[in-house]
Amino acid sequence: MAITAAQVKELREMTGAGMMDAKKALTETDGDMEAAVDWLRTKGLAKAAKKSGRTAAEGLVAVAVEGGKGVAIEVNSETDFVAKNKEFQDMVASFAEAALTVSDVEALKTTEIGGKTVADILTDKIAKIGENMTLRRMQKIEGGQVVSYVHNAAAPGMGSIGVLVALSAENEAFGKQVAMHIAAANPASLGEADLDPALVERERNVLTEQARESGKPEAVIEKMIEGRMKKFFAEVTLLGQAFVIDPDKTVAEAAKDAGVEITGYVRLAVGEGIERQEEDFAAEVAKAAQG
Repeated sequence: MAITAAQVKELREMTGAGMMDAKKALTETDGDMEAAVDWLRTKGLAKAAKKSGRTAAEGLVAVAVEGGKGVAIEVNSETDFVAKNKEFQDMVASFAEAALTVSDVEALKTTEIGGKTVADILTDKIAKIGENMTLRRMQKIEGGQVVSYVHNAAAPGMGSIGVLVALSAENEAFGKQVAMHIAAANPASLGEADLDPALVERERNVLTEQARESGKPEAVIEKMIEGRMKKFFAEVTLLGQAFVIDPDKTVAEAAKDAGVEITGYVRLAVGEGIERQEEDFAAEVAKAAQG
């Protein structure tokens, strides 16, 4: 299949690979973007792709905690101006409080606040502010204690990233440190057993191909793969990561020292998984001129 300049550009932005390497990777994989990323990694020409780096959307993530229960929601808007609007912030805060009483985002949409459903409140706000808005996601968590943290706070309890950490027992200070760690490190799962099997298999395949490129004996290759997989698990799982507060300890070791167990977490960042349609400046001006 024909490889377009746009595909090459996207792959370069995702991986930092050179133009010719990106084009070759796409040619070798028949234009399959994910396979092309793996091809580049196998050849040592790219780092693991971070899909969050390709996403963009505005709005807010809000968190609410009540007892041993916590919830995080994401409400999106078209521009960051709306995220700074007090009316919008008050609406998002009311949605987060209401979310504590329901099980999922669909139930939240039908929940009433002041005699109106959340869905109707959102519709009214769209008409008033003049921007499209969506109540996109909601995640809940429970534990002996739930601690929250908001990064880049626009108002109390809401910002660009919202984190909830569930602990087996009360330790507010430690829970806050872990929540800040999660906001910064963005682990893929709590522990090794919680990782997506497809992610693990994909990583093992890439590492296997990398090891075989070395030309070493199979027995040595197997040890190389296991060592690299161990490093991978330490990098992507919360409990295996080096604790940002004390890098000499893993998060699991820090939790043990703090006398608690981390039983779960939630991390929502504004715009994860949403692709923004981009136009160049000339096209934007031409479009505006056409009315």
